[in-house]
Amino acid sequence: VRIDRIGMVVQARDVITGKQESFTYDRLLIATGSIPLVSRIEGTELDGVFAVTDLEKAVDIKQRIAKGMVGRAVVVGGGSTGIEMAEALSDLWGVETTIVEAQRQLLPAQLDWLFAAMLSTHLEENKVTVHTGEEVVAINGENSKVTGVETDRRTIEADLVILATGVRPRSELAAGAGLTITPLGGIMVNQRFESNDPNIYAVGGCTTSINLITGREEYRPYGSLAIRQGRIAGDAMAGLPVRFSGGVGTFIMKAFDRSVAAVGLNRGMAEKEGFVVDTARIVPSDREHFYPDQALIVIEMIFERKTRRVLGVQGFAMMNDSLLARVNTAALLIGKQAAIDDFIALETAYAPPFSPTIDPLAQAGSVADNLCSGRLRQVRLRRFLAWMEDFSLEPDWLVLDIRNPKESALFAEKIGTDKWLTIPYEEVRSRYDELPVDKMIIIVCNSGHRTYDIQVFLDQIGRNDTMIIGGGLSVIRRLGVDWLPGQGMSLRFKNNNKRDDIYG
Repeated sequence: VRIDRIGMVVQARDVITGKQESFTYDRLLIATGSIPLVSRIEGTELDGVFAVTDLEKAVDIKQRIAKGMVGRAVVVGGGSTGIEMAEALSDLWGVETTIVEAQRQLLPAQLDWLFAAMLSTHLEENKVTVHTGEEVVAINGENSKVTGVETDRRTIEADLVILATGVRPRSELAAGAGLTITPLGGIMVNQRFESNDPNIYAVGGCTTSINLITGREEYRPYGSLAIRQGRIAGDAMAGLPVRFSGGVGTFIMKAFDRSVAAVGLNRGMAEKEGFVVDTARIVPSDREHFYPDQALIVIEMIFERKTRRVLGVQGFAMMNDSLLARVNTAALLIGKQAAIDDFIALETAYAPPFSPTIDPLAQAGSVADNLCSGRLRQVRLRRFLAWMEDFSLEPDWLVLDIRNPKESALFAEKIGTDKWLTIPYEEVRSRYDELPVDKMIIIVCNSGHRTYDIQVFLDQIGRNDTMIIGGGLSVIRRLGVDWLPGQGMSLRFKNNNKRDDIYG
């Protein structure tokens, strides 16, 4: 309850008995972690509204569900905690679950819109309703019990409401002792985790740290960072010459049978920091393509064009070890300020059950190299999706679908041959004269691999008016767009009435 820095004494109170006790110290470590941000909205005091802060509240939630008291639940907040809670409610307990996120996408602090949209689609496919860009204005109740959630767009009935709107550093004890607090609310420490009092150290969610890419202070209350910090602080308190340089924000989570991960800066963060960036997106197999349980993995590399420095990597894959291995490797390289060439030169172990012969990170590096050198030209995916909703945005565009006719014919039939031309990959070299000379050609295939071959060929014959889609239709399928044959969901993340959304 209080730190006496002059007497070097910690005053404590037993939370059960109320008994007061004092502890003297030579060195003190503060590891008070984080505390949930509870929205200041009407109704948070109602029975059935929880901000999960401790084991007792988790047990209470579980007991309510087990007793059949919960048929519908609303999770307020689309961060990792909110998504994990929603998955547990829906998958383990069969509760009808809705996520409401005020930002325009899930996981806004970690992911770019594309990966957030793939995650949102997968949650919807597993019967978790997702509403993004909606503000909760009140929690409704009757007879002191929660009955639902009111947003700025709708009313959602609920027997249980989980508040998962983020956390902040729990630094009040330190502030009360006169320790310096950073603008982000964490206890200010140096690379040895010493506060402004040389006898007091702090680690974990109650502190902030330096981002190795931007050099700026950031708040990342990740368990993996806290463990590393605890080891270094313990050594420092014992007098060893150790230092913590910072982190790059390595993140991964599970959602049903998919995983999503990110490390470093996403595109939006990088552009806010002033970097002139581009992205290389690929969809390779996570193991050899002939291996029985191989699956596609979406990898995107964010890099600075001028310096070729890699700033971030994001991924979306099956729930297995494939994405974890890539994001961990990328974290090591990005933390060392690696460039595209370092990823291309990456040496990795190979066997068909574990990876393709060229690791996906090296493949992404090669695509980034092609982009930097001008050998490859790609269209921004958001721009293409907007065009598919309104052809008048780019009246001179034409899609060249180079897939097998059995696949591509369905698209041409649904979309129209005036916008969707089908010529199989094997026939383009003999039929290229069928391409209209007054159109910008957008080349597509399933994963994007073969489109580059065709772009290079067309360049060689003087047709430089082409662009490709990184990751091909495999990425677009994961977004649940309604114009794909066999797809019934709408494109929930789009907002085409704003031009900056389309081209941003």
